[in-house]
Order: sequence, then structure tokens, then C-alpha cells
Amino acid sequence: MKAFVAGATGETGRRIVQELIAKDIPVRALVRDLQAAKGILPPEVDLVEGDVLKPQNLAANIGDCTVLLCATGAKPSLDPTGPYKVDLEGTKNLVDAAKTKGIQHFVLVSSLCTSQFFHPLNLFWLILFWKKQAEEYLQKSGLKYTIVRPGGLKNEDNSDSVIMRSADSLFEGSIPRQKVAQVCVEALFEEAAQNKIVEIVAKSDAPATNFGELFAGVV
Repeated sequence: MKAFVAGATGETGRRIVQELIAKDIPVRALVRDLQAAKGILPPEVDLVEGDVLKPQNLAANIGDCTVLLCATGAKPSLDPTGPYKVDLEGTKNLVDAAKTKGIQHFVLVSSLCTSQFFHPLNLFWLILFWKKQAEEYLQKSGLKYTIVRPGGLKNEDNSDSVIMRSADSLFEGSIPRQKVAQVCVEALFEEAAQNKIVEIVAKSDAPATNFGELFAGVV
């Protein structure tokens, strides 16, 4: 297994890279700024300069990777086209390149409540709407996939246990990014994670459950 990570220098993406390296999985990271990435990601990561919005180079960027994890996301800005371009078009470009390269498993970090059009977050240039369209594009692609929908993201990790549910079952809650990264990486190893949308939050009073059971519990 060799992992290609898009959005690798973001707060969630860099944690995904850490989790992969902890499992001795070689990582190739797609970055827009090589120098900045060298200060963020571990030295053993194979850095490749590119952009999800430049599809002509993505297949070459993926190289010999066998699995792909996408943690890209539009940054807050005044550009109303940002979420459309990054969260939809960028993800579609990655999916197309993944099909070309025969990627064995595509893990997409999305968000809770993508099915709720009237959610307040859609006031920010329809960000959840475009994420939902990207999910559907991946689902129809023929690729083996896992779509991970986390609740509100926290930078600090904690000892809370992960709660995992099926699509459109959780509507509130938060989760540390480190736990999101763990779920994304564990999905690569769990057959029960394949071709599923999983929604995740973390709570202190939730029972500790292993990832195999968590994925198996989602229909």
C-alpha cells in the first residue's frame, strides 16, 4: 500500500499523514508550496507539487500510489466560487485521476449535514451543498470509497470515544482532527468501511469501541 494525500498540509491532512506514517505506509503528499510543506510534514514524506484544480497533472502526481485520501477544503474567503472550485471541481478532478490510475480505495473527508440544504453553513457560498455533490460524484465513480463526515473539528485531541453512524444520522457534535485522521486511515484496512458514508463525533460518555466494530455497525 502507498498512500496519496491531497490537502496534506491542512490541519486534518497533516494528521492523516502522521497516522499513515505511524503504520509504516509510504506517503506521497500533493502540496501547492514545496517549501512550506517541508516545514509542516515529516521528512520521509514524498512531496509532489500540484493543485487539485489543475487536472492535467494529477494522474502523474499520483504516480504509483494505490490508495488516495482527500482532505482538501475551501479556505474561508470572500470568493463565492471557492467552495465550488475546491470542494466540488477539485474533488471531481481527483476522482477522475484516481480512476485513471486504478486507485484501490478513495477516502474523502466531508462534513456532517451535507444533505441539509438549509443548514447555516450553506450561507458560506453553499459549502455543504458542494461537498454533497462531490460525495455523489465519488459514489457514482465505480471506485471503492469511504466518505467520512466529521462533526465540528477540534485541533486538540482528547480521550473521548468515537461515535460512528450511517449517513444523515448525526446532526451535531464535535471531534478532534486526530480522531478523524485515525478513522480515515483505519478505513483502508477494514472491509466493512468500503462503499459507505460514515458520520463521526466523539463523546466522553461513549463506550470505547474498536474501528472494525464501528465500521461494521454502519449500514
